[in-house]
Amino acid sequence: MHLTLEEINLLEKRHRANLINSISGIKSANLVGTKSDQNNTNLSIVSSVVHLGSNPPLLGYIQRPRGVERHTFENILATKKYTLNSIHSGIIKSAHQTSARYARDLSEFEQTGLSEEWLNEFHAPFVKEAHIKIALELVEVIPISVNDTELVIGKIQDIYFPSAIYKPDGHLAIYEADTVGISGLDTYLKTEKITRLSYAQPNIPLKEI
Repeated sequence: MHLTLEEINLLEKRHRANLINSISGIKSANLVGTKSDQNNTNLSIVSSVVHLGSNPPLLGYIQRPRGVERHTFENILATKKYTLNSIHSGIIKSAHQTSARYARDLSEFEQTGLSEEWLNEFHAPFVKEAHIKIALELVEVIPISVNDTELVIGKIQDIYFPSAIYKPDGHLAIYEADTVGISGLDTYLKTEKITRLSYAQPNIPLKEI
């Protein structure tokens, strides 16, 4: 099958969104936890978190256009603090439900049955049920003019995870924590290790590690 740009642009809006969101492959599945200046907690799902660097340790995600209320993003801009919490198979439905547009004064934690967890006096809440939890401080927001989205960049302040998935060389085996991925807008996938390979160098055969 072949679709040209002109044909893609003619697709019905939701159909086009499903297609383009699926075509990039498996994406990470995380919940962003925030608290407003008025102490209202908020939780939203994102599938665009990317590694931006290890020194300093930076993660980014794509924020959709500001045309409608974005409670999570507004809280991040106001407080500079937020958390990322990995999604596993046991909380998929609750995590997905956070994408519903609740009123500002309604906490997605309460509405979806997930639990707030406060660690190390950090301003923003973590998801108690999550297996991998990251505290971040906002360092930069970069506008992307072509579609009015923004790259939100945070510096890691704290990380929490099961000690069993932390390997001697620093590798974090997220697949051993039942972490799931997302395909498109609404399909959740299990992660399973196929192989882990040695550092690639010219003229040196790869080894499984």
